Amino acid sequence: MRVLVVEDETELAAYVKRGLEREGFATDVAGDGELGLEMASTGAYDAVVLDIMLPKLNGYRVCAELRARSNWVPILMLTAKDGEYDEAEALDTGADDYLTKPFSFVVLVAHLRALLRRGGGARPAVLTVGDLRLDPARRSFAVGDDIVALTPTEMAIMEVLMRRGGDVVSKSEILDSCWDWAYDGDVNIVEVYIRYLRKKIDVPYGRTQIQTVRGAGYRLVEHRE
Repeated sequence: MRVLVVEDETELAAYVKRGLEREGFATDVAGDGELGLEMASTGAYDAVVLDIMLPKLNGYRVCAELRARSNWVPILMLTAKDGEYDEAEALDTGADDYLTKPFSFVVLVAHLRALLRRGGGARPAVLTVGDLRLDPARRSFAVGDDIVALTPTEMAIMEVLMRRGGDVVSKSEILDSCWDWAYDGDVNIVEVYIRYLRKKIDVPYGRTQIQTVRGAGYRLVEHRE
């Protein structure tokens, strides 16, 4: 999943970015409202973490402009303010949720995952494809009764494939969802991680669930005996 953090406090933005990346989110950062609006308008983000007190454009205006453009990306508002009127204004401008600074990172991730489940169609808390089971909140993955250890990047790719179960997902779509915008390396890095996943999920169980669709990408299919 790909997240945009719009926050002008450099240390806080870096802290949130590092933490989200450890949780398996591809994370980009914008340091002011104008850049945040531009990136949210042009990037394929699954959610936006948006501070209210920003230079150039405040979070209320960024949120309102995105909604005016019919951009319905889930938005979690952050603010140093406290009080029911600030919360009401955030929600009235189109935000989906609200969190007051200082906040617990654990709570931030929980709010973010709740938004991801609600936004963009059905997003179950636990993903299943056949006997594959992925719990994003607990960062756990299982094949049948076996717990399989995945790295954050492997987990992120499996989450994309499982949410799109049966559909073909291109390399560029996986790259956009699982690596941040600053990545300028070879797109074939996706192939490397697909090989890693097959060694953990397909090979030990004599399966071919992660399939290559030549010239198009990859798809995850349900295993049948």
